[in-house]
Amino acid sequence: MTVAAPENDLMARFEAVSAKLAKAREALGKVVFGQGEVIDLTLTTLAAGGHGLLVGAPGLAKTLLVTTVADLMGLSEKRVQFTPDLMPGDVLGSEVLEETADGKRAFRFIPGPVFCQLLLADEINRASPRTQSALLQAMQEHHVTVAGARHDLPAPFHVLATQNPIEQEGTYPLPEAQLDRFLLQINVSYPDLESERRMLAETTGATENSVAPVMASADLIEAQSLVREMPIGEQVVDMILKLVRAARPDETASERVRSLVAWGPGPRASQAFSLAARALALIDQRHAPSLDDVRRLAKPVLRHRMALNFAARSEGIDTDQFVDELLGGL
Repeated sequence: MTVAAPENDLMARFEAVSAKLAKAREALGKVVFGQGEVIDLTLTTLAAGGHGLLVGAPGLAKTLLVTTVADLMGLSEKRVQFTPDLMPGDVLGSEVLEETADGKRAFRFIPGPVFCQLLLADEINRASPRTQSALLQAMQEHHVTVAGARHDLPAPFHVLATQNPIEQEGTYPLPEAQLDRFLLQINVSYPDLESERRMLAETTGATENSVAPVMASADLIEAQSLVREMPIGEQVVDMILKLVRAARPDETASERVRSLVAWGPGPRASQAFSLAARALALIDQRHAPSLDDVRRLAKPVLRHRMALNFAARSEGIDTDQFVDELLGGL
């Protein structure tokens, strides 16, 4: 009996997983119209094992995207509408005192909605900082601590949060530490004319498109394992490091960077680039990431991990424009 070489086994796993991700991307495109880049970046986030922040105006199918992803991948999904009066226990869960039939009293933990595989944190910036911070441990360590007891979350566990950029009244900006936990910030823009025309035709009739699962949670875990086994070229690594380090306003930075950047991305940005680039290559059915992947991911990786100062705002420069400048200098 012959034993398959490790390289052949890796290739077989790659072909199987990438084919399922391609089916998921195709199915999403039949439900969420005109958002091809958003779909790719959302799948990239999950395949890389990270969390995503979806930023866009109301009515751009952010919630539909998340619920459809959960259906396609066979993930247990829960939604929390973040409001100013939401408490940490409403997200994590709480302990209640119960009395048994024999008169004994004991505390029992009642899990909150965070105990799922895909959590939709809707309008996350509407909750108080105290409630926002309740997600930090869950997002980073995949467990929560309530009343001193540790409770592990299901695997895989992902947070896809939405944020409305135009209604700022009654919102609490996400702290830098929490923003850094999101692998990518995915900006959701308006669809083009033809996509919106197709949307009208297919969503206002007697029937609407539905999706059937094309993956299971085990397949997503396999994809995440495969992403970490994929090779990444030295040139790609060098470009990642140059780009991330060029955005930091330290003593090695150019005068323009020091004059415009308040604070820059940390090492977690480099890690996000490495994982996301490999995940994007896997979704595109390529065996290794390229320099173009780094360019494509530059804004989603960096836009929430750095801040420009007043001088930049006075020049009318936003973070995306500044990242374009950095890419032009490489």
